[in-house]
Amino acid sequence: MRQDLLGLYGYAAEEIEEILSLSAWMKDRLRRGEKRFSELRDRSVVILFYENSTRTRTSFEFAAKYLGARVVNISVASSSVQKGETLVDTGKTLDAMRTDAIVMRHPMSGAPKLLADTVCAHVVNAGDGMNEHPTQALLDMLTMKERFGTIKGLRVAILGDILHSRVAKSNLFGLTAMGAEVRMFAPRTLVPAGIEQMGAKLCASREEAVEGADVVMGLRIQLERQHAGNFPSLGEYARFYGVNEEVLRGAKPNAAVLHPGPVNRGVELTSGVIDSDQSRIEEQVLSGVAVRMAVLSLICKEEV
Repeated sequence: MRQDLLGLYGYAAEEIEEILSLSAWMKDRLRRGEKRFSELRDRSVVILFYENSTRTRTSFEFAAKYLGARVVNISVASSSVQKGETLVDTGKTLDAMRTDAIVMRHPMSGAPKLLADTVCAHVVNAGDGMNEHPTQALLDMLTMKERFGTIKGLRVAILGDILHSRVAKSNLFGLTAMGAEVRMFAPRTLVPAGIEQMGAKLCASREEAVEGADVVMGLRIQLERQHAGNFPSLGEYARFYGVNEEVLRGAKPNAAVLHPGPVNRGVELTSGVIDSDQSRIEEQVLSGVAVRMAVLSLICKEEV
């Protein structure tokens, strides 16, 4: 395992498999009700989020605490950042306190790399701008692997706001490294330039993307960005780009439905799809805790 987890770009299948294998073991123990681990006993983990979050922050906090770490949550809204302190200076301060690992979410792409270049502590990227969200992709892959036994050869359809989605990019890098085929579909205004050169097959319709898919993944329409006018209305988006029961029938009968959450019901996915037997959205939550436990354990392995 590398010293930091900043993204999945450039990761080999063997590196991803190491994380997924430990994650599966952690998840099995969590299912059995085990919540006391010693891998990070006497270690300190700082959760430093410059963006609002509930799911990811809570997941990382549970992961670190289950591993036995001392966890400190820093609220940027009430920290020295509001007094003008730079990210580099914040990192140096945390280093001086002998922090072992820093989990950071930041609205600017590349911020975790800047922090990692500054501190001795291990850095885990919990989402940076429109760049990557590696642990989300890893938990998605863990959920897929548990469902199908392998990732190699799977056909994965990703639909939604690809342009702003760090989840889509990390999944693209991770899934293609593991031998899956990734199909993507979105309104033209929400398709980033160069996505096909990164390994995605860009489809002309949602039906084409979903056809024969093993996994159908919806992405959250980021309502806070819609002042840009990327599509006329949510109703129109749902009608022409969302996944409903009829669209899902084009996938394989045993296809799994995933979503990084939170879901805008009736927009990216209908309630019928979300609540169907094919949905693995709730399963992704437990996968997230297990993956984050595995990542924190592996990056701090040499010190434990």
